[in-house]
Amino acid sequence: MDQLDFRLLSILQKDGRITISDLSKQLALSRPSVTERLNRLREKGVIEGFSARVCPRSVGRNIVVFIQLSDFKTASYAEFEKKILDDPDIIEIHRLTGSVSYLLKAAVPGMEQLNQLIEKLNPYGNVNTSIVLSSPLSFSPITPVQEELKSRPIN
Repeated sequence: MDQLDFRLLSILQKDGRITISDLSKQLALSRPSVTERLNRLREKGVIEGFSARVCPRSVGRNIVVFIQLSDFKTASYAEFEKKILDDPDIIEIHRLTGSVSYLLKAAVPGMEQLNQLIEKLNPYGNVNTSIVLSSPLSFSPITPVQEELKSRPIN
């Protein structure tokens, strides 16, 4: 990856709907060059995909909550993950080190659904919930570490 790749990633993270034509203008590259870079970044797994960020409240999910699961009681992490992976209320699953085994992020319509989700998770360990009051920063573009930039050639 070079400086142009990093600029490309920065632009895309700010506007994932930008056209190849606009990207080529901003990067001063031809459209085929931009397309080639995008394809290479996708193939390498740098770009994991493109999606829309949806406001949970605007689609009826009025409560956003972080759930910590500690004192894990199931023998298999994979078994637990398989059981919760398709739950429409759970929007993020993170396996952690330390005393907390999992940090989940969920968006539920109301308190009744939150209670049902907690009951569903109780058999797996101790459940601790924190309801989100506000999110001053819910998304931030990922920037490369400066040392990485210095050690990489610019094409």
